[in-house]
Amino acid sequence: MGAHGSNMDDILAEDMHHWYNKFMKESPSGLITLFELKTMLELQGMTEEAGSYVDQVFFTFDMDGDGYIDFVEYIAAVSLMLKGEINQKLKWYFKLFDQDGNGKIDKDELETIFKAIQDITRDYSIPPEEIVTLIYEKIDVNGEGELTLEEFISGAKDHPDITEMLAKMMDLTRVLEIIVEGQRKVC
Repeated sequence: MGAHGSNMDDILAEDMHHWYNKFMKESPSGLITLFELKTMLELQGMTEEAGSYVDQVFFTFDMDGDGYIDFVEYIAAVSLMLKGEINQKLKWYFKLFDQDGNGKIDKDELETIFKAIQDITRDYSIPPEEIVTLIYEKIDVNGEGELTLEEFISGAKDHPDITEMLAKMMDLTRVLEIIVEGQRKVC
């Protein structure tokens, strides 16, 4: 991953001015609100679960908890998605899945997020219940029905198929493309 990582560093560094201009064009105040993000991504009229997922993504990227995503948070999020190490991505997934913030992921939280992702991506190829069952069968070694951060990370790393499935489901490339390119033009 060494050469690939440095290429991403170069791309991020070279395009920083471009990214900043795009960010400022979409949000001249230098801050993106949750409403602006949903508008930018054309996510009006979503199911309640999908709306909740977008909220959770927003609040996960809003690292200082001020209710806005500023340019630094935006670049950190883009950098994580493009070139983050597996541990960083797994920590971010965990934070996203832990909707109630209690430091554990239960089956309902995970299923809710997966349903929401499917509502947004329109990819219903695998029922969320099956995904959750697979994850808990392989990762929940204590059989408690909830996962701590440590269990989640070590379990995902021990099962590359789970890591690959999570990476595919959590791929935010489309979201990042829309943010970088600005709103799509209505034809």
